[in-house]
Amino acid sequence: MKESRKVDWGSLILGILFVLVSLISFRDPVGNLVAIVIVFAVFAIIKGLFELFMRKQVKELTGYKGKMPLVVGIIDILIGIFFIFNIGAGVVALPFVFAIWFIIDSVLALVTADLFRGISEGHYWFTVVINILGILLGIILLFNPLSSALTLSFLVGFYFMVVGINQIVYAFR
Repeated sequence: MKESRKVDWGSLILGILFVLVSLISFRDPVGNLVAIVIVFAVFAIIKGLFELFMRKQVKELTGYKGKMPLVVGIIDILIGIFFIFNIGAGVVALPFVFAIWFIIDSVLALVTADLFRGISEGHYWFTVVINILGILLGIILLFNPLSSALTLSFLVGFYFMVVGINQIVYAFR
């Protein structure tokens, strides 16, 4: 008899939303900078809340009691709120914020990647590779803010696509 798999609807919905945002970002890269700030702010809040809820699930599933997901979740929420009320500052700071966000999230995912090894070897390696790329992308963004601003829509679209696919894959673990 075939074992039925559970679908993690939160991860699936979040993954679909990330993929949709990535497609919007690819469509009009020049006109999207302000829109990206607003979307980034909203998604940072949603992602922060998701991190807080996922922390509890990871703790129940694996016994991992790290505080890093809690800290990252709170930081995501605070950044989102700041950008909603300061769009101009968001446009200026966005390349730096994305660089730091990519690096922190990717490091956190690498630290916790071993937890997924027992669930799915393929998901584990996908997570490792994607997050190493996220760290490299974050470093490039951090040290080239002017060129980052010029290519931000593409980079945001790419990152959201990767995160979205990762969430969708996780939903069907």
